[in-house]
Amino acid sequence: MKVLVIGSGGREHAIVWKVLQNPVVDKLFCAPGNAGIAQNAECVDIPVQDKVQLLKFAIKHKIDLTLVGPEAPLVDGIVDLFEENGLTIFGPSRRAAELEGSKAFCKFFLEKYDIPTADYRTFTDYEKAKTFLTQHRGSIVVKADGLAAGKGVMVCKQPEDALMALDRIMKRKDFGAAGDKVVIEECLTGREVSVMALSDGERLITLVPSQDHKRIFDNDEGPNTGGMGAYAPTPQVSEELMKEIVTTILEPTIKGMALEDRPYKGVLYAGLMLTSSGPKVLEYNVRFGDPETQAVLPMSESDLVEAIWAIHQGTLDDIKWKNKKGAAVCVVLASGGYPGEYSKGKTIIGLDNQWDKGTIIFHAGTKRQGLNIVTNGGRVLGVTALDSSLPKAVDSVYKAVKRITFDGAYYRRDIAHRALR
Repeated sequence: MKVLVIGSGGREHAIVWKVLQNPVVDKLFCAPGNAGIAQNAECVDIPVQDKVQLLKFAIKHKIDLTLVGPEAPLVDGIVDLFEENGLTIFGPSRRAAELEGSKAFCKFFLEKYDIPTADYRTFTDYEKAKTFLTQHRGSIVVKADGLAAGKGVMVCKQPEDALMALDRIMKRKDFGAAGDKVVIEECLTGREVSVMALSDGERLITLVPSQDHKRIFDNDEGPNTGGMGAYAPTPQVSEELMKEIVTTILEPTIKGMALEDRPYKGVLYAGLMLTSSGPKVLEYNVRFGDPETQAVLPMSESDLVEAIWAIHQGTLDDIKWKNKKGAAVCVVLASGGYPGEYSKGKTIIGLDNQWDKGTIIFHAGTKRQGLNIVTNGGRVLGVTALDSSLPKAVDSVYKAVKRITFDGAYYRRDIAHRALR
């Protein structure tokens, strides 16, 4: 089997790592990839947004299966294009991907099918949104409607913070056209968890639950990022709670999307808040999470390619997904200044260390420059450690993180510490 993975981050490196465990895969490509992925697959210099060139490559090289990492190509309809040309590709259609592509549509959908979520209002007029915010007291969440690389959601504790967030989104256009519309919703309280599921449009199988750390600084302070670390499984999600999440959130979503004539095939990622009145949806993503995937896939004992193939063959019921015992923790090493401005081209030191069993270095923003591997993005590496328990995995991952550095390297020192407490 020839497989193509689309993307260039840590999530895609984790997908490549997992795909290679399937004995049937004898040729693996990644477009465009990174310096770490290049050690496992043949990297192809095609941008993720160039779906026409990706299609031409897949046809020319007779690719049997394509896996899409980032959300933008899915929202842009790459799955529709590939399927129209008779190619097998894993991910939701353009219409199904609107669950992530438009937060306004997502909230409308959740409300229509009585799936628990926060109360909300949608605005396309800046002055009306501003008037609404000035009349509100207490914490509130302001969201850019479209894709904003994980940075378009702002939790605002004070009215002036909310007005500043609205100004960034609708006036300054920090997120471009993604901010033409905003969603303003109540601020839910509780514990956040992430649950990813694989679906064939009718059935689904859930992966091990995880928890992301969005804020740049320790103790969840500072601005939102694409994610500074994750761990799995989350002790907050018991077997009983997982059943509740499946029956009240995931299954109604799959059924609702089918009724909307948007059958959902692919990875459905539910960002949830565990409130005092039960789990509620914060957001949906239409792809594997990043960096959750770097913790979740190493915890998966089952074969990813086999499950994806079963989805396309309509035999998902035959897959009995198994997870490993123990825990996995991923810590992101980021460039100094991220999620704001940062420099690139910093030489990474320590990648050639001998690592303990269970330690995996996933590359994100890296490239090869001569004999060196250098930084090439905001999030540079995801260091993952698997161990027999969460405390041991935390110890193992930070032991590894301390052996890698580059000029300006930054990482959070409290990944999974809430769970330990």
